[in-house]
Amino acid sequence: MEIIIDKGCGLDVHKETVVACVMGSGIKKEIRTYSTMTGELYKMKEWLKGLGVTHVAMESTGVYWKPIFNILEDSFEVILVNARHIKNVPGRKTDVKDCEWICKLLRSGLVNGSFIPPRDIRELRDLTRYRRKLIEAISAEKNRVQKVLEDANIKLSSVVTDSFGTSGSEIIEELMRGELTIDQMAGLARGKLIKKKEKLKQALQGYFTAHHKFMIQVSLNHISAIEQQIAALDAAIDEKLKKHEKEYQLLQTIPGVKEHGASSIIGEIGTEMDKFASEDHLSSWAGISPGNNESAGKKRSGHTTHGDTFLKSILVECAWAAVRTKNTYLKGKYHSLAGRRGKKRALIAVGHKILIMCYHIIKYKQSYKELGADYLIQQRKQQIVRSHVRMLKKLGYTVDIKQPAAA
Repeated sequence: MEIIIDKGCGLDVHKETVVACVMGSGIKKEIRTYSTMTGELYKMKEWLKGLGVTHVAMESTGVYWKPIFNILEDSFEVILVNARHIKNVPGRKTDVKDCEWICKLLRSGLVNGSFIPPRDIRELRDLTRYRRKLIEAISAEKNRVQKVLEDANIKLSSVVTDSFGTSGSEIIEELMRGELTIDQMAGLARGKLIKKKEKLKQALQGYFTAHHKFMIQVSLNHISAIEQQIAALDAAIDEKLKKHEKEYQLLQTIPGVKEHGASSIIGEIGTEMDKFASEDHLSSWAGISPGNNESAGKKRSGHTTHGDTFLKSILVECAWAAVRTKNTYLKGKYHSLAGRRGKKRALIAVGHKILIMCYHIIKYKQSYKELGADYLIQQRKQQIVRSHVRMLKKLGYTVDIKQPAAA
């Protein structure tokens, strides 16, 4: 293999140890093992600097690469490599062989570094991801409350669309207090639920014991505590976003992308689009573009590729919100695909479109320009006309196409 990097180091990272292999001109291959304690990592750093190493490559092993990266990033060009891309030769699996193989690939220029955003973006990413986990925890607690209500034969969810909506929350609070009668609790219904008062009274007749009350109270207390943590995270996220306020506001011009979606997208891809060669590179990295699997002229599965699962889920959520907007291009795109490809594929396609929009908006600092719901129809106008004419002729009709007179 042709040598491109003169002096390089390959690291095989574990929880408690890191094995380093250094190769280069004038250097006999050296392999050393260090502890992952901070003091030992600084010793490794000085050893690498003394040998004149310029590039370091290591696998992205869980979270164990982060302490090493934090110490080495200011002195070397550190390349974080996806373990899926550097499989060693079968039958040669040891820590020493692994770091040696990584070093050989590094010096030959055969490793592609993973995207590592700047420190402030990494910190924002930690906040937005943790916020998402807490939202999921609240959903789990609400589901737990619903299970306890079902166990008490309280069929609230059978009548109320959202058990924790305005009416549902008030009914649960009064159920916990135990001061109101069933008729009085049914009187708390609001909006469309008012028409279901009689059914609501039936749903509130159950066997609600002290045990049920205790279990629900524990869950409600937990939800309240989590909401306080989320409020603290929101304040920290807002502080981190001050540096990226322009991009944050511009992203919210995309239909379906609001405050939390914009902050999460910035936390995942950053605001420096030069890190990605193109919009296609970004969508492939995110794992939201179709796979490319062709052999002998036959195209096989086009499943989406592996990528950033957090970003993919955010984009799908934004896509769901976008398809519920009125007279927008994204809604038109969804409906143009859903009939032919199915709703799930159409949703992924809309998420892909949103990511491409984010790329251009962040890169060129321009707001989203709405094309309209009928944009795709106008683009395919002649194709649609020919298709319908062909179908009518098959059915035995004679078709005469005329353009309407200009208004």
